[in-house]
Amino acid sequence: MSGLSETDLVNLVRSVFPGYPEDRDLGILVDVPRDPSRDNAGWRTRRAMAEEWAAHLKNGARSVPLDFVRLIGYPDVGSNNADLPEECFLVESGLPPDASGLAGRGARRAFEEVFRETPLFLAPTEYSTTAPLKNAALKHHFRAATMPGFSEKMIPALQVDYGEVGRRVSALKDRLDRAEAAEIEFRLEGDDRPYGMTFDLRHRTAHESSGRFPRKGAAGNLPSGEAYIVPYEGEKDEASRTRGSLPVEVSGETVVFSVEANAARAVMAVGEPGPVWRAETDHLRREPAYGNMAELGFGVLGDFGIGPVGEILLDEKLGLHIAFGRSDHFGGRTGPSAFSRPEEVIHLDRIYIPATQPRVAVRSVTLIYPDGPAEVIMAEGRYRIF
Repeated sequence: MSGLSETDLVNLVRSVFPGYPEDRDLGILVDVPRDPSRDNAGWRTRRAMAEEWAAHLKNGARSVPLDFVRLIGYPDVGSNNADLPEECFLVESGLPPDASGLAGRGARRAFEEVFRETPLFLAPTEYSTTAPLKNAALKHHFRAATMPGFSEKMIPALQVDYGEVGRRVSALKDRLDRAEAAEIEFRLEGDDRPYGMTFDLRHRTAHESSGRFPRKGAAGNLPSGEAYIVPYEGEKDEASRTRGSLPVEVSGETVVFSVEANAARAVMAVGEPGPVWRAETDHLRREPAYGNMAELGFGVLGDFGIGPVGEILLDEKLGLHIAFGRSDHFGGRTGPSAFSRPEEVIHLDRIYIPATQPRVAVRSVTLIYPDGPAEVIMAEGRYRIF
């Protein structure tokens, strides 16, 4: 079903989590729908995949090597990167169709206990667990590969040359660490007006996600291949310099966010206001923290022939992406408390490649360094530095 054999999974775990012979337990995290009406075919397939992975890795445990492989189910949290519930279940007799049946399928445990006891996690979930697992990994020193929305279509992205991926990601991180700002110019189809953003990169360190987690206390996406940074959010004595006009195309409709001091404060329609403009305007009004510029990211997998599959997990690794909302899991200051309720917590990536936003083109990305000339790292949507 998953397209990954027992041997594939054994090799994957050994590659993703190298070293540390004492790390002999692995948990496979999977969310189960609270409301059966919100279930979908991809989610059902992913839950079946998680069960299959657990069975394969139990059979191949000695080859990894592992002592225990546990399937860990929990009620879904309703949105990407919201905090996990307090409790989960060590599933022993198969996943139920909805969360009401979890109590009858295995022992109830506090997530904090499971995190203390389990050094390795795979998380093929419906809703992304990257933010809560990053924070928990720092506290409990486990390692986790988060795989929200994973499907068979993503398997080719697990088979690229991750040595070269790592080299490119490292080169991007080095530049982002040195830069004090990033200037991005956009071009909209049929619109001659200039659109551009300046992202304030002061007081920040970039992150690299190369698909391997050699150090304890680390969690991140798999498949992977990106460098990313949280724009400065103004928590020091000076305001953030992140500002400009950020175009976003959603479902064929283009809107432009007006950004000041790292926060989107208004949404302008391009052409006649449509349902996307109304939805985004309402979202900003309802949840101002949604407008936080949470991440500036640079994926590299597009250069390896990998195409989009309709899931952010993979698609954001293909090129430039900019995220709205929660940033604390990346070292920023905007966390769950900035939102009105747990279900509203969000970290949402907007991906700037032709397949996902055909009406919005990236003309250029220029990094501004405090101690040297500016550098154009991307022109007409393609990297200039590799």
